[in-house]
Amino acid sequence: MPTFITIGYGDQAGYDRTDPTVRDRAHAHDKQLAKDGARIGRAGQSVQARNPEGRGVQREYGTFMSSELPVAGFMLIEANNLDHAIELVADTPCAIAYGVVEVWQLKD
Repeated sequence: MPTFITIGYGDQAGYDRTDPTVRDRAHAHDKQLAKDGARIGRAGQSVQARNPEGRGVQREYGTFMSSELPVAGFMLIEANNLDHAIELVADTPCAIAYGVVEVWQLKD
């Protein structure tokens, strides 16, 4: 079964303006995904790591990519195909609370 990594983007303002009943349903959906085997985690501080030509590790705190919304969390899921993966994440908190979820299929 293909594996997908998802990146959820969202902010507190979008979360706060979402109906609490909808948010509760989204959190219940996340709990069910986790129970079914998805690995879900909230985003912590990011660190960029580089090792140009193997001369020594350089690290810089902060994001490399930028977006309108901050990264909120990640999920690793198995799904039958891309459409199934999208269906699984469509009711997660970032997707329903004015954010967005990117879905990336991991290649073997």
